[in-house]
Amino acid sequence: MKTRILNVLILVTLLLSFARPAYAQDYYFRLDKEVVHVIWNEDGTLSLDYTLVFFNDPSGHPIEFVDLGLPNYSYVESSIQADVNGVRVGIDSGEYYGDGSGVAVVLGNQTIQPGQSGTVHVWVGTVKNILFVEDTDDTFASAVFMPNYFGSQYVYGETDLTVIYHLPPGVQPDEPRWHSAPKGFPEEPLTGHDQQGRITYTWHNPTADGHSRYKFGASFPASYVPAETVARPTITDRTGIDEDTIMGFLCCGSVGGFIVLITWIGIASEKRRKLKYLPPKIRIEGHGIKRGLTAVEAAILMEHPPDKILTMILFSVIKKEAASVIKRDPLKLDVVDPIPSGLRPYETKFLNAFKAKKSRDRKKILQNMTIDLIKSVSKKMKGFSHKETVAYYKKIMERAWQQVEAADTPEVKSEKFDEHMGWTMLDRDFDRRTTDVFRTGPVYVPMWWHRYDPGFGRSLKSAGKVVPSTPVAGGSRPSVSMPTLPGGSFAASVVTGMENFAGDVVGNVTDFAGGITNKTNPVPKSSSRSGGYRSSGGGSSCACACACAGCACACAGGGR
Repeated sequence: MKTRILNVLILVTLLLSFARPAYAQDYYFRLDKEVVHVIWNEDGTLSLDYTLVFFNDPSGHPIEFVDLGLPNYSYVESSIQADVNGVRVGIDSGEYYGDGSGVAVVLGNQTIQPGQSGTVHVWVGTVKNILFVEDTDDTFASAVFMPNYFGSQYVYGETDLTVIYHLPPGVQPDEPRWHSAPKGFPEEPLTGHDQQGRITYTWHNPTADGHSRYKFGASFPASYVPAETVARPTITDRTGIDEDTIMGFLCCGSVGGFIVLITWIGIASEKRRKLKYLPPKIRIEGHGIKRGLTAVEAAILMEHPPDKILTMILFSVIKKEAASVIKRDPLKLDVVDPIPSGLRPYETKFLNAFKAKKSRDRKKILQNMTIDLIKSVSKKMKGFSHKETVAYYKKIMERAWQQVEAADTPEVKSEKFDEHMGWTMLDRDFDRRTTDVFRTGPVYVPMWWHRYDPGFGRSLKSAGKVVPSTPVAGGSRPSVSMPTLPGGSFAASVVTGMENFAGDVVGNVTDFAGGITNKTNPVPKSSSRSGGYRSSGGGSSCACACACAGCACACAGGGR
């Protein structure tokens, strides 16, 4: 009997230990959806429109308040309105328990009970002092924003997060630019116009979460807002580090490391900027897919590095028997004279570049060729959707790889790789996938391979082998037995040749790209509506321009 009683007591104790008594309840909820309209007004202020969809966990405390972090303390509380499930509720800054500045939404009789869902909508009419001078061009205003987030001990699960920037009225499609997207979001936002004709940038991630600090940003000419609303950031604004900490760095002799860090950030930012050569207006959304682009044109649309574009053209002219590689390091081409007709304009310009005797002249011609190619693609894309078109050509790329990888014999695999090489090269992971595909087994080299690999061509001649220059009727495979290479050697030759191309022809890829970007996507000049404006001083396009958290403010929701 005593044993049975003891067992019952142990069981009750365990149950009580797992139970969550009412007095110990804490906030515990999901943020199923969050949509934030971030509206940059022509008077230099910011307006916010939040929609937050909560599910209160059955074990959680009733959600009586929702803390909404704001960019800074320069908000107008009377401009803030809120409703829950369409019913108007109150706002009280005195009840705000979050970090930094913010207000509490008082749910009152719309309290979200455990096990229930509720939609909280908040309109913030006016927030001031949220624009900063951009560091790369002091005629630009940098606008960075971080949506409201909650403590990770309170919120769980995935959040379908959408952030929509509405740029000031009058900003033209080719003037603004977005900043790098947070991890988990697409590299570039969806662009378009709102009902007022403003340019919009939309970032969307259906599997985000409610506790991470996601930072979004864009820059636009400062002339579209009053000059006095664009501030020069402090050191704290630039770095997100308070002044006491900075002084600690200096006093402890860490100034060298601190300077190196800031310099490195600047260099990395500038490098990324130079590689963004596509004109912004190409991303202003049209409708439908632009079909009929070549693989090279699709690579431009995907903004592949210039050296990758040139390598694709190199393979194209070699396959068309318009040129042969005489020497691979440094690269020298034997261009057919006269240049064959029927080539694409960029292929002809590419070959003309290799007729130039001086490397400086060759590089200049290749830059101009790339600029013309970018402009041509931009013209072809007018009225079409950039996002849909890129997705379309990515599918073509994947189908090409599938045909190569699904081949059941070395002959067919080699044939498909040759046939679809232009499209597979669209893959940013082309090197690895090529190596994986040809890791084992022999490769039946393409008929044009001797024109790409001069060493291989010489070995064929010494062996007395003949490589046909045209396919047989009705198929792509030659009528004679083709020479083979070990798979690993073939893949290495392709990949190494592509890697060497940059150093041999364009030199420093970033500098080469910079010469292109300056013409196709330059840092825009201020477009004045009333005589022009140029602000003074430096700035930053990252934490310094922060409209929320990471500078001297925070947007934490405080966990409720």
